[in-house]
Amino acid sequence: MLWTLLSILPLVPVAPLVPAASYANRVEIRRTSYGVPHILAEDLAALGYGMAWVQLEDFGFRVVANLLRGRGELARHFGHDSIESDVHFRQTHRFAVERFHLLERDTRDLFTGWAAAVNRYVETHADVFPAWTPHAFTAHDVAALWVDETIGPKVRAFRRRLAGARAAADTLRDVGSNAWAFAPSRTTSGRAILMRNPHLSWERGWDNRYYEAHITVPGVINFYGDFRIGFPLYFNGGFNEYLGWATTNNDADLEEIYALDVDPDRPDHYLFDSASVSLERVALTLEWKNGAGLSTETRELWRTPLGPVVDRGEGKIYVMRSPEWGETRKAEQFLRMMRARSLDEWKAALRMRAHVEQNLTYADRAGNIFYVWNATMPVRPRPSGGDTAAVPARSSADVWTAIWPFDSLPQLLNPRGGYVQNANDPYHFTNLEAVLDSAPWPAYFPRPELGLRSQLSLRLVTQQRKVSLEDVIRLKHDLRMLLAERVKDDLVAAVRVTHTAEEIAEAIALVERWDNTVAPDARGATLFEAWFRRYLAQDSTNPGSYDERWARAFREPWTPSAPLTTPRGLANPARAVAAFVAAMDEVRTDFGRWDVAWGDVHRVRRGTADLPVGGCTGGFGCFRVLSYAPSADSLWVANRGDAWVLAVEFGRTGPRAYSILAYGQRDDPASPHVNDQAAMFARGEMKRVAFTEAEIAADLVRRYRPE
Repeated sequence: MLWTLLSILPLVPVAPLVPAASYANRVEIRRTSYGVPHILAEDLAALGYGMAWVQLEDFGFRVVANLLRGRGELARHFGHDSIESDVHFRQTHRFAVERFHLLERDTRDLFTGWAAAVNRYVETHADVFPAWTPHAFTAHDVAALWVDETIGPKVRAFRRRLAGARAAADTLRDVGSNAWAFAPSRTTSGRAILMRNPHLSWERGWDNRYYEAHITVPGVINFYGDFRIGFPLYFNGGFNEYLGWATTNNDADLEEIYALDVDPDRPDHYLFDSASVSLERVALTLEWKNGAGLSTETRELWRTPLGPVVDRGEGKIYVMRSPEWGETRKAEQFLRMMRARSLDEWKAALRMRAHVEQNLTYADRAGNIFYVWNATMPVRPRPSGGDTAAVPARSSADVWTAIWPFDSLPQLLNPRGGYVQNANDPYHFTNLEAVLDSAPWPAYFPRPELGLRSQLSLRLVTQQRKVSLEDVIRLKHDLRMLLAERVKDDLVAAVRVTHTAEEIAEAIALVERWDNTVAPDARGATLFEAWFRRYLAQDSTNPGSYDERWARAFREPWTPSAPLTTPRGLANPARAVAAFVAAMDEVRTDFGRWDVAWGDVHRVRRGTADLPVGGCTGGFGCFRVLSYAPSADSLWVANRGDAWVLAVEFGRTGPRAYSILAYGQRDDPASPHVNDQAAMFARGEMKRVAFTEAEIAADLVRRYRPE
């Protein structure tokens, strides 16, 4: 059995370590303005070396720590709090080891070069790393960095349901990304344009910081885009000479949890296909730092041919079946996508199905635009249990064994209207002139839904007949809050009917005059935002989740028959009035006055930069998405949302592009690249991308080889 084999594999396999010099002399790093690295290599192994080297220069130990995480050794160095992470990654590391030989040679070479760079950098820069830092990483360790992303969250959600717990009531689900593609018929240049705008946390984390880079092996790959710190390839987006793409999360229901019947006569057996089947036991022994020494802990895990056991109780064995379990080719698929030169080649890479989730929005030099709701969706013989219930399974007929073919997924190629867009809602309203019906797909595919951010996205991409690349940048940074258009009139009317006090009358007059934007100088926006948060919080009828309270907030809920004008109106004007008076007190207490400008209290802070900024959460209908956290001085500081933004036009002589990385290329407070893009970002501006050799030469700051 597979897991019997995997359980006897060594934790860290012995692999040959290639001398670093053999890579270093085959790669050159060119840094342009803002610290952007352009890595020029003779082959993919040397490219991997250069890619790791620049990340180590800019982020140091974070790159090493991610490798420790990937091979399940965090607890050994950081303590028992990391045990759960190690349990997961110890298993996925074994998958990566077992299946490494199945990867293409190019992928293996890239990983080998990455590992060699980390080892060499730690060896030659010992003064910036803890004394215990390993420097004997292998390509297997790099291959293990991206395996099984969706399993853990699904398991945790199911266990909460078994325990009768609810998700946190104030969790805001709308935190995703934006993407646009315009056909030549919709652009002033007659060339296709792509806009990529992912949203993630700005804080430190394993996989949540973007890193802008350009990677080139002449004749093999020439790709400019966003990477993730600590990874060679990971959910990448960007462009090459011929094409580009953007990703947006689609929250596909990929996994199924099956409830198997325990065999009452045999321990650790279950009944399936009229037989008693033994569970497979895997014991993991993990080391964890205990003061100055090490302790060990052994975990017992159980497997079935259907997937891992996630819970047991009351005569049932709960098993997770996922198309992602053990998938080790994700980086390989993205490498193929980066090397594609046409839509057909790019689709061929997608048909690997290693990238199990996310919408993909595409444009190319030939003038094609394309959208696909990408998901390795199982063909289910029974209705899905989602994350709330397990599906009973007594035979093979009860479990899924195949996934939906790629060409049968929801998708649009060159639709009427000349655009495709996605802001994380389902595929139906990707294009208003080519609405995708739900009929071809079963009930476990998503139903129509269109949040306020998606509605504003559709308004922005259709509000002018033709757009230039510069128009796309301007539209991307639109500062409207669509929520205000839907409920402000009701709020103003309700407050005026209820209250005549002078101060309240002045406050509601301010909100009425407000231009419905979250521009830095907008007065009324801060008060309105505080009011609506309180309006939702004061819904005590049945608190429920954030989404449930949101749906109850409006007089008219969203409906597919009026997708761009609903929801609207206030369901409870009396509660809205009480929330408005309370919001006045809140804003005055926090900031000294209730008529404070948005930018006076909403800030971008990077290094020494402290700047007013516009943007709000997508749930409030902002397309310029920013979330904020309170600071020590009670102001709100951007901590999530827009950070990396790219706009590219595929011209006849090559791509023309602009980008911005709000938090810069480095975290080091002493580096100018910690905040040298912050002011541009705050103003809604973007820097010109250097892509061609001539552009790189004109913007060159430094060129060198790694050690």
